[in-house]
Amino acid sequence: MEKLISAGKVSVDGKTATLGDRVSYDQKVLVNGRIILQPKADAPTRVLAYHKPEGKLVSRNDPEGRPSVFDDIPHGRWIAIGRLDLNTSGLLLFTNNGELANGLMHPSSGVEREYAVRVLGDVSPENLKQLREGVKLADGVAKFDVITDAGGSGANHWYHVVLKEGRNREVRRLWSSIGATVSRLTRIRYGNIPLLRSLRQGKWQELEPGTLKSLADLAGVTVSLPDPTRRKSRKPHYGGKRKQR
Repeated sequence: MEKLISAGKVSVDGKTATLGDRVSYDQKVLVNGRIILQPKADAPTRVLAYHKPEGKLVSRNDPEGRPSVFDDIPHGRWIAIGRLDLNTSGLLLFTNNGELANGLMHPSSGVEREYAVRVLGDVSPENLKQLREGVKLADGVAKFDVITDAGGSGANHWYHVVLKEGRNREVRRLWSSIGATVSRLTRIRYGNIPLLRSLRQGKWQELEPGTLKSLADLAGVTVSLPDPTRRKSRKPHYGGKRKQR
């Protein structure tokens, strides 16, 4: 098997496998183009809402060995719906459905992301107008669809901002374009899913079938819903490093 993997003849979910990859039973594995493992067609879609702390990477592998958000959630084939950088906290969604993840992340879906931002620097009404109308960044014009003054002053001035795409560090770069610095950034909503006050940092909670369906409708995707009578407790769970077996 190692020789087949090294020769590039094994793929997992359409991507060429490499030595050391981990595979679960809900993934599709091909060897020389032949399917040897695939998930059930009617496998229910699941979505986890997770409260990401600052200082954790949205990555399974890090050469520096820094903490990962994947250490805090159940083992399995989870896809992060969008990313939050190392110094950003807040709501992060995970799903086992690639089509749903793509639908929620693609700009054509127009799914809103809302952030609470603490900003350092003087921000004038003209600056806010500029951020609403559009600013030219290195990867194209970007803007906030909504900017709401959330109060505070000096070094503790907060805004709530909404945008409909997820470019790399877009919120920070937009504020930087007008000479302001983001000192704190938290995502408080993704689509119709808010960051609940009861969901503390490092915890996750699985979405109820009704909420999951409304999220899928927002992305224009049809999903197979879990059977609520066979679900485990949906109370928030503490994160933490999984024990090695």
